[in-house]
Amino acid sequence: MAVFTKVSKEDIENFIKNYSIGNLISFEGIVEGIENTNYKITTSNHDYILTIFEKRVNPAELPFFMSLQKELVAHGFDCPLPIENNNGSIINKIQNKSAVIISFLEGKQLESILPNHCKEVGSMIARFTNITKKSKLKRPNGLNLETWEVILNKCKESSDKSYDHYFNQLDDELNFLKNNWPANLPTAIIHADLFQDNIFFIKDKISGVIDFYFSCKDFIAYELALAINAWCFNFKDGFQSKNYTSLIEGFKEYSSLNQIKSTNLNYHLYPNPSQGQFTLEVDQIYLGETYQIRELSGKLVQEGKINSNKNHIQLNDKAKGVYFLSVPNKNVREKVVVY
Repeated sequence: MAVFTKVSKEDIENFIKNYSIGNLISFEGIVEGIENTNYKITTSNHDYILTIFEKRVNPAELPFFMSLQKELVAHGFDCPLPIENNNGSIINKIQNKSAVIISFLEGKQLESILPNHCKEVGSMIARFTNITKKSKLKRPNGLNLETWEVILNKCKESSDKSYDHYFNQLDDELNFLKNNWPANLPTAIIHADLFQDNIFFIKDKISGVIDFYFSCKDFIAYELALAINAWCFNFKDGFQSKNYTSLIEGFKEYSSLNQIKSTNLNYHLYPNPSQGQFTLEVDQIYLGETYQIRELSGKLVQEGKINSNKNHIQLNDKAKGVYFLSVPNKNVREKVVVY
């Protein structure tokens, strides 16, 4: 949230006079955020949020975002409810820009993250996707694999060369994703932006979720990956394993991770990331095959036989970083992270 469009008291009074939300008492801009303009408005009835949409949000997609929030609220999920005006319209105009009024959500973002907070986040994701996997709403992910490549290529055009040494790794990662992107994982409408500033808490419990303007239909596993990135790492200490475990435990209370594993791969590597101890669980068709662990450069660092349905792989003596596990005869290649 932010304030890019300045409005006066008269502007807001004229805007809300066609709503049954009472008379304007006060308003203030909300400075947090980077996408849209937001004002907290207090009327004789309640507090509300006035959102004015800036350039990034496509006006044609606003009905999707509003319908999603209405659908979630109808199923008991805590998020802002878009308010209709007296003509039944949700999306209206102020200063020639699309704008909506939504209900005010109590709570605030966390200043520090603990494992119990991450468990709350995991549970919330499960409840969210349990609702939306049945939804008939549709919107593709605007930040997909193709978009990532465009963004990376734009970064390479920068005159700042201090990040050049990362580009080869990122190119390798993108090539891996292109060749290994799954096609049959369970999908739902996901939030796709579950960072700390979009999840409000009251006394260590989630009070609600805001800012749905990246929401789209995609893999549930993608939503979990975004949340793990946002809630299970910090700049000082890196990966926070307790946060990760708690987030997954919270998710599993309301949904099944087994439904998220690809059904045609017949293998599972876990925990991943780990501090160097992994278990490779496989079906019978893998018994007797050879697995290989390679660095990003392709250098072979470990090789072994798959002798049972559960195989323990030790990488404790390897440097922290990203590796790839492969089973050459079975066309298996998976990223392995040692932290």
